[in-house]
Order: sequence, then C-alpha cells, then structure tokens
Amino acid sequence: MSTDELRRAPKVLLHDHLDGGLRPQTVLDLAAAVGYDDLPATDAESLGTWFRESADSGSLPRYLETFDHTLAVMQTREGLFRVASECAQDLAADGVVYAESRYAPEQHLTRGLTLEGVVEAVNAGLRDGEARAAAAGHPIRVTALLTAMRHAAKSTEIAELAIRYRDDGVSGFDIAGAEAGYPPTRHLDAFEYLRRENFHFTIHAGEAFGLPSIWEAIQWCGADRLGHGVRIVDDITIDGSPYADWVEGHKHDADALTALELDRVRLGRLAAYVRDKRIPLEMCPSSNLQTSAAPSIALHPITLLRRLRFRVTLNTDNRLMSGTTMSREAELLRDEAGWSLDDLRWVTINAMKSAFIPFDERLALIDDVIKPGYAALSGGAAGEGVSGGVVSPA
Repeated sequence: MSTDELRRAPKVLLHDHLDGGLRPQTVLDLAAAVGYDDLPATDAESLGTWFRESADSGSLPRYLETFDHTLAVMQTREGLFRVASECAQDLAADGVVYAESRYAPEQHLTRGLTLEGVVEAVNAGLRDGEARAAAAGHPIRVTALLTAMRHAAKSTEIAELAIRYRDDGVSGFDIAGAEAGYPPTRHLDAFEYLRRENFHFTIHAGEAFGLPSIWEAIQWCGADRLGHGVRIVDDITIDGSPYADWVEGHKHDADALTALELDRVRLGRLAAYVRDKRIPLEMCPSSNLQTSAAPSIALHPITLLRRLRFRVTLNTDNRLMSGTTMSREAELLRDEAGWSLDDLRWVTINAMKSAFIPFDERLALIDDVIKPGYAALSGGAAGEGVSGGVVSPA
C-alpha cells in the first residue's frame, strides 16, 4: 500500500469541520480582504505551522484560539463561498469521493449575514468546488451538516434551518462544543423535532467526556452516528483490566493491538449495544492524539474496534489544525498500526453505508466508484462488503 495508492484510493469522509480545513493562504487573503489584523503570522508557511503547533501544544486556550482566526475570516458571503469551494476541491484532489462538511451557521453572523445567507453561501461554494473538481478529473459529492453549539440555545432554530435546506445540499444535523457540563439532553427539543421530520443527525460524543456522553447521545437523543465515540473503549476490558490500564502497560509495544488475541477482550453492555446496532463511529486519529483522547496512532482504539468489527469510519476532523488529509490519516495507520489496503477499503465502505444520503445513492457510490477503485489498486476482485446489490453487515 504505497503512498500514491493511498492518495488514489477512493475515500469517504463523514467528520470534517469547514472552519478547521482552510488553506493557510486563504486565511491570509480573506483576512486582508476584511481588514482582520490579528493573525499570528504573515506568510502561509509560518501560519500553517502556527496552527499545527497550537493544536499540538496541549493548551486548550491556544487550541481554541486557532478557530478564532478561521472564523474571523468566514463572516462574509465571499469568504464562505471560497472556503467551501476550496474544501471540496482539496478533498477531491486527495481521493475523497464523498464528504460531509459540518459547520455552525450561528458562528458566521458578525458581519451582517443571516442564518439563511450563511447556508446559501456555503452550499453555493460546495457546488462550485464540485464542478471545479470534476473538471480537474476528480469527481466528488459534498453535502453539509449544520451544527448547533452545545453551550448555546439555538439548537432547535438550527435544526429547523437544516430541514428547510434538506433538499438543497444539507444532509444532516450535528451538535458540537464542550461535552462536559453541556450534555446533549439539553437539546432534546431539537432532536425530537428532527426525528419527527425523519432527518439524520450525529452528535459529538465520547471524545473529551466518557461513557455517559455516549449513552445519552444514543439512548436519550437517538443519534444516528457518534462524532468521535473513541471513549467507547472505556466499556471494554482486556484480560479483566480496563482498556486504558491495559494500554498503559503496553504503551511501548507498537504491535500490541494488532497482536492481541480477541478472545481476551470483553465488551460491556453499552459497547456491545453500539456494535450490535451498527452505530457508526466517526473516528479521527490525529485529532484524538491532540486532545489526548488516544495515546498514539499505534494504540488508537480504531484498530481494536476495527478488529472487533464495530462500524468504525476514518476521518480528519480539522485538516488545518492537524496538518492532515484523509491520505495522511491512512498513511499513519499503515505505518504505525499495520493497516492494509483491505482495512482502508473496509472503513471506506462502512462510511459510505453510514452517510446521510439516500440508500440507493450510497449503494451506487459503493458499487460504481469505491469497489472498482479498490479492485484496480489491488489488481483483483472488488472485494467484500457489498454483494449482488445487497449491503452485507460490516
């Protein structure tokens, strides 16, 4: 599985923040256009380095400051349009064939835009980016997820906004922000409304906060997917020890998870429920290292959960802050966790099955794009996961 093959492999991205994926040069250009003078660097290379180092710093205030700068330049229609268009183009150039880009409309209102104006600017930018990517020979489809902030009181308003644009580029809803102290149950009215409207939603859960966050997202709120969900391993034991304790004892063994005999693993009730119900986990390895939700790529829970056949998916979270791409995430898992092309194909099909678009459209991308793409790379059959037009469990 060469680096070039990783880039050419069809990929599906479900968890990517629009305000976390800007090109450094775009941040500079848009800052100049709107008169924003507080950037920490004046050239693209230095600015990109600052974003990555800030996210790696271990300082939450410094990490959050990175978004202050990106949001500051995303307050006009022109800025939102450009960022959205470039998002689609950059993902397509990296081999992504389907993506869901999430953002919080309420965070883009300081220069006079309305909520509707924000959504329409982003939708127009994504369509422009799709067209430019197709013209460059890299077709992609990108839909939007509208995010409400956990600490705010706009979740029902944003949910209603998502429904208004459900047939015009918006495929789902999300809540994000600090988990501790802001449980998803604060937003039950929004989730109940979305369920009545037969609309899809995901919830950031199980990243900074543990099992209660996951349980509430699933059992109280009815989430279709879990944003991150990495802390589901808190409900898994190995040789009778909590997962975290076992990992601490093996933190110097890069092959510990790949060599682990699975009959030594036991799932708790919640972990078993998540696996049994095939609830998708939107996992973001590099980002999880930056937020200390995982100790290393080699010991990131995604490898164990993949071996246990949870519905894991691979994602970027914030490409600018993590200095990453989908190909880079796959490369890290290849080099540090022993992943193969089959592993990447498996999580890609998982992600496409879990996307917030109609079933027949998901199936078409799996059968017509993803399976043939991996078959071409492997030099063999298209592989398992979908057979005879019927999606099998994965």
